[in-house]
This record gives sequence, structure tokens and C-alpha cells, in this order.
Amino acid sequence: MNRKKKSILIILTIFILVIALCLSLFYISKSRNFQFFGEIVCSLSNEDKIIALTFDDGPTENTAAILDKLDELNVVATFFVCGNNIEKRPEDAKAIVEAGHVLGNHSFSHQRMLLKFYDFYKDEIDKTNELIRESGYEQEIFFRPPYCKKLFGLPYYLNSIGMVTVTWDMEPETVLGFNAKPEEIAQYVIDNVESSSIILLHPMYNKDNVLLALDILVPELRSQGYTFSTIPDMYKE
Repeated sequence: MNRKKKSILIILTIFILVIALCLSLFYISKSRNFQFFGEIVCSLSNEDKIIALTFDDGPTENTAAILDKLDELNVVATFFVCGNNIEKRPEDAKAIVEAGHVLGNHSFSHQRMLLKFYDFYKDEIDKTNELIRESGYEQEIFFRPPYCKKLFGLPYYLNSIGMVTVTWDMEPETVLGFNAKPEEIAQYVIDNVESSSIILLHPMYNKDNVLLALDILVPELRSQGYTFSTIPDMYKE
């Protein structure tokens, strides 16, 4: 093989390896069950048909309606909230805690937590943790990355302060679309739920379809022997 062909082959090989590396990092960055540092969970192993409802974003003006629905159904939930929203609606965050639910950290500004300086990750997490504590929440704080995006810096910092990353194993609105009917959301959860499932929902911006879905899925899952719990309680098991 002459020198020119060797050079072309080397360049082509390097190009393929770079593409493969980029694709690998892309998929790792949005993995729900792997990160380079620290602990990440997408479900919490148990044999007792215990599951968790988790709500992302907020607090928003829909908080009161969500809390009323959970109270009506006698269900506990874990709210992964954003620091900037707590600053705007501190009383709503306090109301979540006072109602017996759990607050988790969903970053301060809900940006994709990729390709940022280390201080960015630190500020986003620390500021939100402080606001969560000011809301009266005293249990362990878990972290959920916006859009499930993380790579090196974010997991490294979380691990350094002992925070666990919590994702999910079921996201009906992403699969069905955020305009899915309540019956569709409920049926998807009923058909796919497993013991230890962590269910992700977004009632903060569309209170009607998700809350109506809860009216269907909560009684049905209870009739099947499922119990609803929070992330901290499931994590302790």
C-alpha cells in the first residue's frame, strides 16, 4: 500500500472513531441508568409493588390544583422543582412540603446541564438546594437533570456532595405527546407499570389532562395491589 493510500486510510479511521465517540457520548449524556460519576437510579428495586409519582418543573399557578387532587386521592408524590420557580412562588413550594410531599432538585434555571463550567453546575444545584431547605423541606434532596442531560461535570459535582441522580422508567407524555388524552396517559401507565417504577408526569403546565389521568390510574393501580410512595422512602428500602 503506498503512502497516499495509507494516509487516506488513517484519516478515514480517525474520522470514524471520532464519529463513534461523539455518538457514544450523545447517548450516554441522555441515559436514564448510567453516568460517569456517582449514583443514578431510574427505578428503585422492591418486591412490594411500590411505585412513585414524580412531577417535574414548577412550582406554577397549577400547584394548588395538583395538591388538591393528590389530597383527594390520598396520594404522595415527589416534586422535582426549579430554583427560579421557587423564587417566584415560595409559598407554593412551602405548600408542597406542608402537604406531606417531597421536593427534589431540578436545577435552578432548567437548562441542559452539558458543556458548562464547573461553577455553573455548582451554582445551579447549591442555590436550588438552599431554596428547597428554606421551603421547610428536611429530608434527603435528590437531583433530576433537565431533559436527563448530563455528562462529566454535573455527575462529578453531584457525587462530590453525595447527591443521587433520579431519572425515571416511565414517561407517558413523551411517548404519547403532551396533548395526550387523560385516558391515554392512564392506560399507558397501567399497561407498563412495574414494581419499583418511577413515573414522570408534567402537571405543572397542563393541569387538566394529567390530573384527570390520575383519577383513572390511581384507583386502578391500587386495585392491582400497588402502593404509592416518595423517592426518599423508596430509596431507603
